[in-house]
Amino acid sequence: MEADGFVRRRRMTAETAGSDPGVAGASAGAEVRWLGGRFWGVSESILGSLTPRIGGEAELQTVDCIRVAQDAQTEDSEPDYEGLPQGASTSTHMLAGAVAGIMEHCLMFPIDCVKTRMQSLQPDPAARYRNVMDALRRIVATEGVWRPMRGLNATAVGAGPAHALYFACYEKLKKTLSDVIHPGANSHLANGTAGCVATLLHDAVMNPAEVVKQRMQMYNSPYRGVLDCVRAVWQKEGPAAFYRSYTTQLTMNVPFQALHFMTYEYLQELLNPQRQYNPSSHMLSGALAGAIAAAATTPLDVCKTLLNTQESVTLSSQSPGQGPGKGQGQGAHRHISGLAHAFRTVYRLGGLQGFFKGVQARVIYQMPSTAISWSVYEFFKYGLTKHQHNKRRAQHMES
Repeated sequence: MEADGFVRRRRMTAETAGSDPGVAGASAGAEVRWLGGRFWGVSESILGSLTPRIGGEAELQTVDCIRVAQDAQTEDSEPDYEGLPQGASTSTHMLAGAVAGIMEHCLMFPIDCVKTRMQSLQPDPAARYRNVMDALRRIVATEGVWRPMRGLNATAVGAGPAHALYFACYEKLKKTLSDVIHPGANSHLANGTAGCVATLLHDAVMNPAEVVKQRMQMYNSPYRGVLDCVRAVWQKEGPAAFYRSYTTQLTMNVPFQALHFMTYEYLQELLNPQRQYNPSSHMLSGALAGAIAAAATTPLDVCKTLLNTQESVTLSSQSPGQGPGKGQGQGAHRHISGLAHAFRTVYRLGGLQGFFKGVQARVIYQMPSTAISWSVYEFFKYGLTKHQHNKRRAQHMES
């Protein structure tokens, strides 16, 4: 019925507007306002349906009866989103984490493209860059404006569910382990352990997307698109190729995330001891934690990039004629597999310096990336929890 009304309104507008630009502009504005009102109404209904409920009716009544006096005193106060585990439910953490992960990877994707190229052990002469800005300028100038964004759709598809599991698992385990290890207080051991376990789930979902993304980011990538890359890797190297770097990814990300979460929570104790929603402290803590963890784990990231991309120039240098003479056949080094093999290859081709190729780009990428991730995650966690708090208070007032 609303669609029919809009069509009739559009026809009447078209008939009465004629060629008068003023009338046409006014009618177009009215249509935009009408569509905006409908879109806003639909958005509110979707948000209401996505927002998780806080327990059942019986639980609500029990909690309300116990906390009547407290609610009367704190009716106008802000909800303590860190102190309301029943308010910040698992679905809240998953929704906030998914949005944070997608925004983090999408906003920082051009820098990630530069990092991947700068970690190449034997880059093409046309793909040798002095620094991050030089790389971005030359990529845009020689390969087009959209070249640094190739593979973004694969990353977005993987980042949503990966970060949803990542943050939900972290928050749940952090609270459970903290209650056991150090009841009533923050535990760095609990934070690090929770981050390590959350990484297992995150990387299991994200690793195939990383393989596709990095192959499309390389210079002279032969793939037309994401689906073409997936099809080619599946047919030529088999499904195991999508998890060839999984152990290396875990070897890198487990210490990275442990250091990242422990640093973040420690900085939050210093900058935000009351654990209230404080955007500046979340952003600063996230940026510093990401920079420290990124710099410390760069050697493992270089090996992961090598395993994911399987650079053709590097593979050709592995042929028996150029490698150690051990009587290996032609197919002995068709692929670089395993962390030990990757470490040997990096050291042989680049020495100790090879393990820190792209460290500048990695730190420049991780600092704003983790700052965005924590800021967006804490914002949505705060917003959703506050919405639940207000909804619960309204239900209490009605009862």
